[in-house]
Amino acid sequence: MKNKVDFPTINAKTPDGLKDDGTPYRVLVVDDSMFVTKQIGQILTSEGFEVVATAPDGEAGVEKYKELFPNVDLVTMDITMPKMDGVTALEKIREFDSEARVIMVSALGKQDLVKDALVKGAKNYIVKPLDREKVLERVVNSLKK
Repeated sequence: MKNKVDFPTINAKTPDGLKDDGTPYRVLVVDDSMFVTKQIGQILTSEGFEVVATAPDGEAGVEKYKELFPNVDLVTMDITMPKMDGVTALEKIREFDSEARVIMVSALGKQDLVKDALVKGAKNYIVKPLDREKVLERVVNSLKK
């Protein structure tokens, strides 16, 4: 049986989650759904990203961001959450760090909230149900901007 060592160049692309210096991009995942948090985490870690923390609501997400600052390269932020919604949390994070890169995660039918978030500084958005390729494409594009 042949294995990867027998074909060293096959699929030998650099993982999207690594910076030019080889260190991983650090991501904070904010979502009230454990399932979505786990799904985003698996998609990102499969490409070399490091999920530095997760938070179950906007309030905890803002606190985590401040606590980890400046060691967060990107935040994925659910729009609809208890305690503090994602758009408010986005505003608070951007008040604290105007350079913060935040991608909104939204269910279908929340276009108005997504537009509002983009106007308030979100870099991009991802629609649920999550599509691995779209998640990676939008995360990578947001990091390159």
